[in-house]
Amino acid sequence: MATPIISVKDLVKNYDGFMAVKGISFDVYEGEIFGLLGPNGAGKSTTLEIIETLRKKTSGTVAVSGFDLDKNPDNIKNVIGVQLQASGYYPGLNLLQLVELFGGLYNRTVDGMELLKTVNLEEKAKAKFKDLSGGQKQRFSVATTLINKPRVIFLDEPTTGLDPQARRNLWELIRKINAEGTTIIITTHYMDEAEYLCNRIAIVDSGEIVAMDTPDNLIDHLVASGFERSKQVKKANLEDVFIQLTGKNLRED
Repeated sequence: MATPIISVKDLVKNYDGFMAVKGISFDVYEGEIFGLLGPNGAGKSTTLEIIETLRKKTSGTVAVSGFDLDKNPDNIKNVIGVQLQASGYYPGLNLLQLVELFGGLYNRTVDGMELLKTVNLEEKAKAKFKDLSGGQKQRFSVATTLINKPRVIFLDEPTTGLDPQARRNLWELIRKINAEGTTIIITTHYMDEAEYLCNRIAIVDSGEIVAMDTPDNLIDHLVASGFERSKQVKKANLEDVFIQLTGKNLRED
């Protein structure tokens, strides 16, 4: 049986009488890509911020890699990587300098060029973050989650705003990182992305988990209930046309 690397039990978060997270429970198994999905305001970001030790919970228990959130938050910080948003980077530093900076924060010596190679950014080593394209920024953001060699990384809507080529290239990067043994938790508003990447997903609405299973099982369950699309689904979509016509090789803007 698969081993949980994250266990969340009866998690509750209240804000001045408003219950943002209503006693949710789930496990994330080691080596999987787990999607936490839901509309804006559903409570998924609050849940992840609690697991990441960035926000205090009201009640419930959280364990990451065997460490209890209440007793060992610093140990949890040592085994996770969290994707930063663009505002988290010093504008005057180039990519190698940023990697060195974050390595210092983790008290780790990091081979900056080797790390940049993992995300195909070695040629941008001397470039400043603000001068990168959207896809390059997102790949560097993913790279920063790997600096402390974490067992688990959290990716918050990593492909938002990317063109179809950059989006699919980032999908393959995420799969590559996962194949090397890293557990990944991802949030996204793109259901095709979740279907392609995730081994399992939990759908959160109004602070509660309303469904949790593999994407295939959730789709099959919906079809078995009698659901039918109003329009016949074709074997390809417009994004497939775009990729086929413009190529899917990595290109830089």
